Formats: sequence, C-alpha cells, structure tokens
Amino acid sequence: MKRRDTLKALTATAFGAAVLPAEAAAAPPPQAAPVKVPGGRLREEAVKDAKLMAERFFTASELRTVTILSDFIIPADSKSGSASAAGVPAFIEFMMKDQPAQQTPMRGGLMWLDSQCTKRFGKKFADCGRNNQIAIIDLIAYPEQALKDMKPGVAFFNMMRNLTATGFFTSQMGIKDLGYLGNVPNKWEGVPADVLEQYGL
Repeated sequence: MKRRDTLKALTATAFGAAVLPAEAAAAPPPQAAPVKVPGGRLREEAVKDAKLMAERFFTASELRTVTILSDFIIPADSKSGSASAAGVPAFIEFMMKDQPAQQTPMRGGLMWLDSQCTKRFGKKFADCGRNNQIAIIDLIAYPEQALKDMKPGVAFFNMMRNLTATGFFTSQMGIKDLGYLGNVPNKWEGVPADVLEQYGL
C-alpha cells in the first residue's frame, strides 16, 4: 500500500468510528464492493496514479532547485542519506500533480527564489555557489527573524520544508531513521535493557 493509500485508509477508519449506531441504521444499504487491484488499491486509483506518473510538472531546472533545497533541509548524516537519496524530489513532483492547488505556490516560490538570487548574485539559485545559497536560505528559513519583504520566500520555504519532511519521514529511509518498526509479528524481544534500568526493573 502506498503512502497516500495509507492516509486514505486512516481517514476512512477514523470516519467510520465516528458514525453512531442510529446513523448507521439510517444509511443506505451497501453496494457491491469496487473492483480492486493487487496491493489493496481500487482500479480507479491505479489508473489515476498511472496517469499522474506519466505527467511531468517540474522543468529540469526547477527539479534541480527542488533537489538542492531538499538536501539543505535534510542533509545526509552518519545515520541516513539526504532527502534526495530518499526520493524526496520525486515525492514532491508527485504531490504537485496529485494536489494541483500547490502548483502555483510552488512554481511562484521557485521563481521568487531565482529572482532574489539573480538580483543579489547575478545567477539563479541552482547556479550560485553553496555560500550564496545558504545566505539566501538564511533570509527565509527563520520566520520570526525574516524581514517583511521576505514573506513570499518564507511561505515558500515553509512549504518546501513541510513537503521535504513528509517525503523523507514516510520513505523507507526516513522510517528506518526514526527507528519505527510498527507492529512486527514474532519480533518481540522484551523491554529494552535501558528502559528497565531507567525504571529500576
């Protein structure tokens, strides 16, 4: 099951739990179950995903900028790879197509960033040196400290940060980075020793 399918399933479960018995009795009789494809997805979802995957939103230049920004937000460290290594740029590309309302803020933000860098450094963001890239990011990465004329950049960087974190920490690499195992059958090895020690057990 894909990440989006998981979120849909969680939403549906929460809604179902909120329905009262009286409401359930008044509901129309259930219809025949929709045809599903392997992986627990509806055929309509598979068709939609295939269509979205065949489309392209970012230009090569925009995707380069998105990749650089995502790696500034979540760089590689001794524990995990960078955001781009986890597939975050592809995730953001998909989200732009799956949620079209985000397209204008994203593309507008990328244009704003290139405009600011061209004014300051004579080059678009992706073509600037690392020090200049960091300098412009520092102006928009801290909302409380940002100047008023930087507000468009702040809004864009907040969007990029949220998408990057979502993409990374729902990827296989990000979940491993968190150390989250979920419900893994037949893997219980007892309470960790450090927890036992912490509570004097």
